[in-house]
Amino acid sequence: MSAPAMGTSKTAHSESGHKKKKGPGTLATAYLVIYNVIMTAGWLVIAVGLVRAYLARGSYHGLYYSIEKPLKFFQTGALLEILHCAVGIVPSSVVLTGFQVMSRVFLTWAVTHSVREVQSEDSVLLFVVAWTVTEIIRYSFYTFSLLNHLPYLIKWARYTFFIVLYPMGVMGELLTIYAALPYVQKAGLYSITLPNKYNFSFDYHTFLIFVMISYIPLFPQLYFHMMRQRKKVLGHVEEYSKVE
Repeated sequence: MSAPAMGTSKTAHSESGHKKKKGPGTLATAYLVIYNVIMTAGWLVIAVGLVRAYLARGSYHGLYYSIEKPLKFFQTGALLEILHCAVGIVPSSVVLTGFQVMSRVFLTWAVTHSVREVQSEDSVLLFVVAWTVTEIIRYSFYTFSLLNHLPYLIKWARYTFFIVLYPMGVMGELLTIYAALPYVQKAGLYSITLPNKYNFSFDYHTFLIFVMISYIPLFPQLYFHMMRQRKKVLGHVEEYSKVE
């Protein structure tokens, strides 16, 4: 399951707590800063591409084609985050990070790229916009955190924008997978039928339905988890403001 801010609140909270004990070394920090700056810039390029394409066309339909290449490049570039966790320079769960990253890479390549008929669907733009705003905020948050100079506005945005972006992204993802189903079934995409020498079968159409169903139990759990994280991170500031 992929979502604009899935688990990011938990990750950021655990990272901030870990850094107080032991942060990455100098070289690792320099590398992570460079990586996050590049990723921030990449998603900004996607955002600008969307705006320019919209202004040029005067319509939001089919805007995916204007940012297809940078979207694939920078979303795939997030695979390095799994490596960061695996080697220990980022104190986050390898399993959780891998799940988050791979779910988006799956939707990018195994659904949107593979089923070209859905690329003109408005639902694609829905999750692309949600991802873009989320990633600009997320990578900016990491960059400034590593530099020990995190503006409150970015911190607030990271723990607030998901309230809208998460459901928006999930809706776009589900609608895109749903739109792909008839094309996948008709073409037999990525499916393996019997008989074959491996005596193994796989129905990609059924697999996509299973993926959609998995959103039902996962979405509320993750969404309300992030709401609790927001209260932990921002709650004391808001309470202080009310007293003032």
